Amino acid sequence: MLKTKAHTLFSLPMTKHFVYLSIGGNLGEREANLEETRLFIEFNMGSIVSESSIYESEAWAMEDAAPFLNQIVKIETELTPEELLLEIKELEEFYGRERVDGVYQSREMDIDIIFFDELILETAALNVPHPRMQLRKFVLLPLAEIAPDFIHPTLKKDIATLLVDCKDLSRIAKI
Repeated sequence: MLKTKAHTLFSLPMTKHFVYLSIGGNLGEREANLEETRLFIEFNMGSIVSESSIYESEAWAMEDAAPFLNQIVKIETELTPEELLLEIKELEEFYGRERVDGVYQSREMDIDIIFFDELILETAALNVPHPRMQLRKFVLLPLAEIAPDFIHPTLKKDIATLLVDCKDLSRIAKI
């Protein structure tokens, strides 16, 4: 039997990954944006296997900005980290996101890869685990709701402990 490249490619098993994403924004119809984002994730990135409650928080490191709505979703995906990042950038661009290095700005939607399995990845385009997630209560509180026992691959602490240790004093409330 003659095997073509296409036949060989399609017969390879796909690897499933579990990824925690932080989604949120502080402009526009915030709750509707979260719902649309979850639908986009399901259609383009992978199945949502769990999601936290939605939390409202002060804008982190931004003065006089509207409060954010934030949520953590855990997805099962066959995408690589790089493919996932491309999908995220496409969605953020749909919402008009423009990134300025070193400057936090108000936005309709922001998506960060918090964890990708237990992968440790440091490239020019992507750092996983997210390098500042342990400093941000708006990430840790919803993450602790759905994954309190997940061990941070580099800090070697579970999420519940990282939340207790977090020095972030910003106000955050479940809605």
